[in-house]
Amino acid sequence: MGITDTIYVIEKESMKESILHSLDGRIKLILLTFIIIYAVFSTQIIVLIALEAYLILLIYLSNISFKTALLRVLILLPFSIFIIAFQPFVHPGDIIYQFPFGINITYQGLIFGALLFSRILVTLTSVILLSSISPMQEVVQSFRKLGMPRDFSMILSLMIRFIFLFYDELKKITNAQTARNFNIFNKKTAYSWRLKQLGFTIMMMFLRSYERGESIYLSMLSRGYSDKSKLYYNLNKKIGTPEYIFIGMTLLIVVILQFLAIFFFPQLGLLGAHIT
Repeated sequence: MGITDTIYVIEKESMKESILHSLDGRIKLILLTFIIIYAVFSTQIIVLIALEAYLILLIYLSNISFKTALLRVLILLPFSIFIIAFQPFVHPGDIIYQFPFGINITYQGLIFGALLFSRILVTLTSVILLSSISPMQEVVQSFRKLGMPRDFSMILSLMIRFIFLFYDELKKITNAQTARNFNIFNKKTAYSWRLKQLGFTIMMMFLRSYERGESIYLSMLSRGYSDKSKLYYNLNKKIGTPEYIFIGMTLLIVVILQFLAIFFFPQLGLLGAHIT
């Protein structure tokens, strides 16, 4: 599955019906951001394991495909593995293995790497959950209602719409190239010629996207669009009982975890130890 195909899968997941999908976008954005911040400042692995379990429960309640969610985590995780892999070598502490040229693996580095991995996992799961239960336009409008400047939110909203426009144009161009037996990875053709064709493809994609963008903008103007238009139909949704339940449940779990982290988790050994 390519990146462009993944965009459509994300939007398809966000259009499902569930308890979490129906919540106000501001509440979902604030609480999942709060979970990310709490995870980043947490120094106990067991706390992060509990947060990840809570997020998995939310994924189950939101009727999201576990396979799709796991696949998206695995796609994003390698970008962080590179940073985590260096921690055992650069973090000071008790040396457990020595390599030539003064390169050492420390016990504290391994533990800190595990903590960092847990933080990243919780963060990625939170971001994936948010994108799976909130359409892109809802996220933009949630930022807008939370105080984002109108012009910036309008630009962000149109940028999201143009992602799909670029995807459509790219698919048309690649389908036309495939019909003419063009393959950018075919080594039987000269590299300079393939590079030139790639440049033509990128140029053509931007030109066709620009032309379609102009026609779409003129169509929007003819239908009464202005800089004060409300581009999301759910802009005036009110916070109700489901939102208060979600807020209370999330805050209660965080308070309980913090209480256990102070008085009980340190007695569990490595998983409950404060790692810095």
